[in-house]
Amino acid sequence: MTQVIQKTLRDSAAMRWTALLLLALAMFCSYIFMDILSPIKDLMQETRGWDSTAFGTMQGSEVFLNVFVFFLIFAGIILDKMGVRFTAVLSAAVMLVGACVKWYAVSEGFIGSGLETWFNNNLNYIPVFDELGVSPFYQGMPASAKFAACGFMIFGCGCEMAGITVSRGIVKWFKGREMALAMGSEMALARLGVATCMIFSPFFAKLGGEVSVSRSVAFGVVLMCIALIMTIVYFFMDKKLDSQTGEAEEKDDPFKISDIGKILSDSGFWLVALLCVLYYSAIFPFQKYAVNMLQCNLTLTEPGADSFWASPSVTIVQYVIMLVVAAAGFASNFQKKANMKYALLGISILALITYCYMGFMRQTAESIFAVFPLLAVLITPILGNYLDNHGKAVSMLILGSLLLIGCHLTFAFILPLFKGSAVGGVIIAYATILVLGASFSLVPASLWPSVPKLVDAKVIGSAYALIFWIQNIGLWLFPLLIGKVLDATNPEGASATELDYTAPLVMLACLGVAALILGFVLKAVDKKKGIGLEEPNIK
Repeated sequence: MTQVIQKTLRDSAAMRWTALLLLALAMFCSYIFMDILSPIKDLMQETRGWDSTAFGTMQGSEVFLNVFVFFLIFAGIILDKMGVRFTAVLSAAVMLVGACVKWYAVSEGFIGSGLETWFNNNLNYIPVFDELGVSPFYQGMPASAKFAACGFMIFGCGCEMAGITVSRGIVKWFKGREMALAMGSEMALARLGVATCMIFSPFFAKLGGEVSVSRSVAFGVVLMCIALIMTIVYFFMDKKLDSQTGEAEEKDDPFKISDIGKILSDSGFWLVALLCVLYYSAIFPFQKYAVNMLQCNLTLTEPGADSFWASPSVTIVQYVIMLVVAAAGFASNFQKKANMKYALLGISILALITYCYMGFMRQTAESIFAVFPLLAVLITPILGNYLDNHGKAVSMLILGSLLLIGCHLTFAFILPLFKGSAVGGVIIAYATILVLGASFSLVPASLWPSVPKLVDAKVIGSAYALIFWIQNIGLWLFPLLIGKVLDATNPEGASATELDYTAPLVMLACLGVAALILGFVLKAVDKKKGIGLEEPNIK
């Protein structure tokens, strides 16, 4: 008797990669909106009166509800109860609502409105939160920053929900197949969102010669509409898959309150959680200030209005070249033929040099910082493959922390020495940004695969939820601290492009030092208990 094997959408490479592309593009759009105001901090001060404290408070508000209202835990429960496809659409819808609120907050229509008056007169004191010193608002905070913070809180809830949902969706479609490649590809595409934001946010803000910060946020709102469409299409693909397999949706184990005691008594959990919060707090909050930091430390001369380097078309050309860098570099890791591998690698390096030259000629800080994720895209598959086959996860954590410390100290003390050198300063900036991007790959690539080795398998889902919650505390606190430190260490009324960033950068380097110390502690614990963190994943 011949048995007929029915093929499903998951069995088709084209269909499962299409499903991945839909989810990855939704995350790509969310990463762009996440930092949509970061490259135009100076314009926010000039046009909306946001000083560094207001800017930092608004930026930190993204994760406020996740941390203090425990929405991160609720997101996991929603995913567990409702499944991947419903939660994907819900997360995109929530992000879109938050994006629309933030757009209106910085638009011309908000100025002089009754809503602006209300926000000026209210939310200056929040009971309990003010006493604890964790209020998302403060007396004297611009009304537009308060309302934007409300929108960003809503967006942050959807974004965190989307993050855990996409991971579960990839597992569902790629289990038993090329899952590591799929997750690496999704991460690479999402990180390109950072570079896309750095290039296009200032482009739209200055389009036509008239500055309008709301245009940049409107660009982000359009992208969030696209993200919602992507998740709706994914909804129907996923539903079709379930109808073919006859399986119920695969869901995460629910977060259990009873697990907390077991997890908190585990020393391995605390090592991972503290490493996570220290490292990510030194990277993501920095991204929100990086462009302004470069504006304050580089000698940049704006090209003439009639120059090619000042034209809108150069932005598009540079972005296309950036995509070539990322695509060719990423693809080179998966070529079996040596000549094809090195040809793609050569194209990627050549395109990167071309991109850097164009960034120098454009003389804009945002196009210089946009190289940040490019080296990470190139080396992430290399690191993942090395860890799988050779191990050394803790050694990578230590190396990543050392690179992090070196980069922040370089920005703090060496880059300002080249303030008068147009070429030297840009070269130092490019090299440091690329190395920082490499460290951004080293730590996550070695940290997350180590969690199952350190934490009891029975509570792994709950442990991840708590680690993400602790991480969000840092992502809330440090944008706020950087803003406060900037205002405290600079003269009142200082120009947005003449700030001294030494103190905030030293603070971030100290986070790297703490992470480095914990890395050595983790190595000692691994050696003593024989956990196997330095061993390869593939036996």
